[in-house]
Amino acid sequence: MAKLMTLTVQERTETGKGPCHRLRKQDLIPGVYYDEKGANVAVKVQLLPLSKLYHKVGESQVFDLEIEKAGGKEVLPSLIWDMKMDPVKNRPQHVDFRGVDLNKEIRVHVSFELTGKPEGVVKGGVLELFRDTCEVIGKPLDIPEKIIVDVSGLDINQSVHVADVPMPAGIKAVIDDNYAVAGVVVPAAEAEPGAEGEAAAATAAAPAAEAAKSGN
Repeated sequence: MAKLMTLTVQERTETGKGPCHRLRKQDLIPGVYYDEKGANVAVKVQLLPLSKLYHKVGESQVFDLEIEKAGGKEVLPSLIWDMKMDPVKNRPQHVDFRGVDLNKEIRVHVSFELTGKPEGVVKGGVLELFRDTCEVIGKPLDIPEKIIVDVSGLDINQSVHVADVPMPAGIKAVIDDNYAVAGVVVPAAEAEPGAEGEAAAATAAAPAAEAAKSGN
């Protein structure tokens, strides 16, 4: 088994808006670790290591969470379960970690990645990705970074559906609806020359016609 990435966090005793605000001013992000039994531990983590880890693992890849406590430290396989971002500064405001059992299946969303050049694009069509992610079930270490979708055989007005996408070994897609993942569509028709000007002229003439009608 490949060595997992490690993120070190510290247990925190102060909670609430005030303490959390003070942590963020020190480039420390407040968070909570949840285990499978419902217990939780309030933690804090340095901004830069958290950002680097999130860039690599997202919310679907397992890593080792090292929690430093007063009585020592504990290393737990985990996922980033939720990351709340500041909409203005685009930086983490709070993070939730979820502990996982490496021998038990989990459900997570994994991004699609398209590969190949569709035949329809060569003919002038436009390739569109209709869904960004796929919900899958599998053991944590089997979860792939991306679900690869081969679109090279698609012609214009053809699409590939999730049921037709091969899944990696040990992974099952959650298919409540056999939705289209990607397809080649006809380019949007350009407005006919002069149509916009005609529409503007008609709009301008309308008040004058109304005024003339009122005068009668």
